[in-house]
Amino acid sequence: MKSRTPRRRLLLLVPLLLLAACTSVPGEDDDGQPEGLSPAPAPGELWRPAPGVGWQWQLTGKLDTSVKAAVYDVDGFTTTKEQVAELKRAGRRTICYLSTGAWEDFRPDAGAFPPELRGKGNGWEGERWLDVRRLAELEPLIAKRFDMCRDKGFDAVEPDNMDGYQNESGFPLTADDQLKYNRLIAKLAHDRGLSVGLKNDLDQVPELVGEFDFAVNEQCMQYDECEKVAPFVKAGKAVFHVEYEIPIGRWCPRAREAKLSSLQKKYELGVWRQVCR
Repeated sequence: MKSRTPRRRLLLLVPLLLLAACTSVPGEDDDGQPEGLSPAPAPGELWRPAPGVGWQWQLTGKLDTSVKAAVYDVDGFTTTKEQVAELKRAGRRTICYLSTGAWEDFRPDAGAFPPELRGKGNGWEGERWLDVRRLAELEPLIAKRFDMCRDKGFDAVEPDNMDGYQNESGFPLTADDQLKYNRLIAKLAHDRGLSVGLKNDLDQVPELVGEFDFAVNEQCMQYDECEKVAPFVKAGKAVFHVEYEIPIGRWCPRAREAKLSSLQKKYELGVWRQVCR
């Protein structure tokens, strides 16, 4: 469900900064007003969120549609068409979370993925890396999932597990294999009128920034990697960023300076969040 690259240990301490730039009130500005909305695209155009737009990322628990965030990133399978419509009526943009690089045994379409496509576990219960070299077999399976996102009314997709080539996947995946697959993912989304985000996969940002509409990143502050997503911001595209372990006051000022859309979340990615402002 969450991003699936296994976590690394904290390597260095970050100097303590003031907490004044942060708030733990879910979805509200310091004055209690809703976060600014993300403008809808013109007819026939894709939604492309701008740097710094506010967001909420909730993948577990009962969906709370009252959080006053401009963008919601929620589970594509468990979120209903009615919930997406409710968010849309409130002026929110919606991102459909799906795993495109790992097989999940708890999804309703799990049986459609042949056993030979499933590799080693990716560190999360019930999940195994997919052999992303098998484009002909994976394309119709992923396309069907993206059809679901489109039919539910989502604006975009967040495809997870997009960096199998950098992990012990059980397959001899190369950087070129990953680029081909990630570009296919972008095309499948765009063909359906959906925006698409690049999830992590930092080393391939230079090759892919032009083909993805935003980025989703975990823990770039903790691992001193945020400069790798800077090309998205320079291109006028949002970077939806979260940290889990470092207290928000230690990294929030730098995130604001970098124009990241930053949250503090817990690993289960429930409704709780702290907003970096």
